[in-house]
Amino acid sequence: MIKKRLYQDTNFVTGLVFSILALLLLFVWIPLDSDTGLIEKVRRQVAIGDALAPTIAGVFLLIGGGLLMLLERNGDNQPAMDSNSVIFVGRVFAMLVLSFLVMRYAGPLAVELMNALQGSEREYRLLRDTAPWKWIGYVLGGTIAICGTISLTEGRFSPRALVVALLAIAALIAIFDLPFDDLLLPPNGDF
Repeated sequence: MIKKRLYQDTNFVTGLVFSILALLLLFVWIPLDSDTGLIEKVRRQVAIGDALAPTIAGVFLLIGGGLLMLLERNGDNQPAMDSNSVIFVGRVFAMLVLSFLVMRYAGPLAVELMNALQGSEREYRLLRDTAPWKWIGYVLGGTIAICGTISLTEGRFSPRALVVALLAIAALIAIFDLPFDDLLLPPNGDF
């Protein structure tokens, strides 16, 4: 059996990249970005800390990357990396950047538009924890991320991808926002 070169070992390279990203997330980004720990206890009340959700995501990313590097490395059916693979990853990355920009700025822009139309002077910072303002960026940016990823993978846009994205975002809101009074959906904590 002919030994593949490293750049042809797609699973290994992918696992290595995601393991490195997970380590950067866990040991650089989260400690620098989070004001609280994993779990906070304030006045005998236990609450979820800012670092809990991204830490769990980073651990799963690290586990997935490690499994790709160790267990799937010698898979017979893995394709070699080529320019189409790099272009696809670039498109996914660009689409995710767009979705994060929409997520970040859609809410404040909606408030500015409302202010211009109604002549009011509301601030997004004061509305970021009230419906529907708190969901505008999350729904639009999340829908772009999920629908865009599905569409890029399938090679075309489909109404089914849009429905799946909207249902997934609704489920995330139901799980993470509705049960908690003091949890701000991304990116509302940044304002």
